[in-house]
Amino acid sequence: MIWWLEAVLVGALGGLVGVQVVLRRLSFFTMALTHATFPGVVAAAILGLNIYLGGAAAGLIVAGAVAVLSRRRGQNTAAVTGVLLSGGFALGVGLVATQDGFGIDLSEFLVGSILTVTGRDVATTAVVLALSAMVLTVLARPLLFTGFDPAAARAAGVNARAVDLTLLVTIELVVVTIVPAVGTVQALALLVAPAAAARLWTDRLALLTPLSMGFGVVSGAAGLAVSTRWNIAAGAAITLSATAILLVSLAATRTRAVRAAPSRQGSPVRQAAASPG
Repeated sequence: MIWWLEAVLVGALGGLVGVQVVLRRLSFFTMALTHATFPGVVAAAILGLNIYLGGAAAGLIVAGAVAVLSRRRGQNTAAVTGVLLSGGFALGVGLVATQDGFGIDLSEFLVGSILTVTGRDVATTAVVLALSAMVLTVLARPLLFTGFDPAAARAAGVNARAVDLTLLVTIELVVVTIVPAVGTVQALALLVAPAAAARLWTDRLALLTPLSMGFGVVSGAAGLAVSTRWNIAAGAAITLSATAILLVSLAATRTRAVRAAPSRQGSPVRQAAASPG
């Protein structure tokens, strides 16, 4: 029962925050965030601390650095994110190299293991889901302004840097929360795929968020069902389910557009408009 509840909560959480990741084109940042947590994980493992707390600390540093550096004049957000991604991962590798016979298994952090989650993990996911929903609700208007019309946001007195930093920290918190279930390597798909699929079906933000969360929940539940039925790694199965939803949505919406095109072209209004004189 705990596994299923965690799968549903993780899917809903990924779908909720993934809308902002997709709309604000933060997929690359999110991928960088999952990889840049590596030095924090290694450092925590060396010190005998909780590796997820170590990863969270490293991710918060990266999120803050991106928010600050990307706002400097002449700085490109993608360039800053790419450098921090490479630098963070290199730092983790360097820390491993300093330890002779580093024998700590980090595979669970990399690929996840939802079958080992505890009641505390489920409670944590539920709390983070509630907090994320609250943050996105409170900041709904500032996020809309800064995401689609930064000039209007500045004119309205919105503190864009504070809004960006809050969103980046929220994404980092979500990444760390879903890592036990799907791992850092696969976390990006659960954040991006449901929202990207929902974006194919609607342009309305009021519908986009619940649809994305629904796709996320289906991904989590379906992935766990496939894992249980065919003995496939749960994290991989959940990721593949989210990917399948995106591909099916892409195919379905494309087919619908192709079928609708002839009817629009052949409508009396269009024919009258196209006829000379």
